[in-house]
Amino acid sequence: MSENKDMSESSSPSGKLDGASVVIINYGAGNIKSIQFAFKRLGVDAILSNDPKVIKAADKVIFPGVGEASSAMKMLKETGLDTLIPQLKQPVLGICLGMQLLCKSSEEGNTKGLGVFQTEVKRFSNDVKVPQMGWNVIKDLRSDLFKGIKENEYMYLVHSYYAEHCNETIAKTDYGLNYASALQHNNFYGVQFHPEKSSTAGAKILENFLAL
Repeated sequence: MSENKDMSESSSPSGKLDGASVVIINYGAGNIKSIQFAFKRLGVDAILSNDPKVIKAADKVIFPGVGEASSAMKMLKETGLDTLIPQLKQPVLGICLGMQLLCKSSEEGNTKGLGVFQTEVKRFSNDVKVPQMGWNVIKDLRSDLFKGIKENEYMYLVHSYYAEHCNETIAKTDYGLNYASALQHNNFYGVQFHPEKSSTAGAKILENFLAL
């Protein structure tokens, strides 16, 4: 582990959480404040941290990401989080790029992923407008993560790359082709869409994650 400056907002030397059970991994990728605010609206004070002790002590972990895959993976490696994240035992939710980095690989920057989800991330073809930006529906839902969410519910997405279907697909979306908009493997969950920007349905998904 490199001796990088800790980006934890609230942690004790023992790694215990100061009144929070949700940690958002803060590795320098993406607009994570919006996720923190979304949990705040649910009455949860999620903290931002890259401290392995704090992350491992959390009841729930959010692995966010907005940006370019190879750059994000480089930041994870610089802090040793590339080794830590796949070993986590509590429920983990990857959002957008976070979900893609949990896959085996991504065509973006020819990036090797963390290998939690056994699928690959591909770029949308030029037959559709790239990136996909805006509202689209999720369907074929099959996880407690979607308890109370109706089929063909709208979610907000911004992405140029998609995860191919595999046995771990728990939601699907159509955009030029049919792809995995959510994945699950054991305690790891991933969503391509942004629940923190997806109105009441997105908030319900975050509530469901807290209840896992």
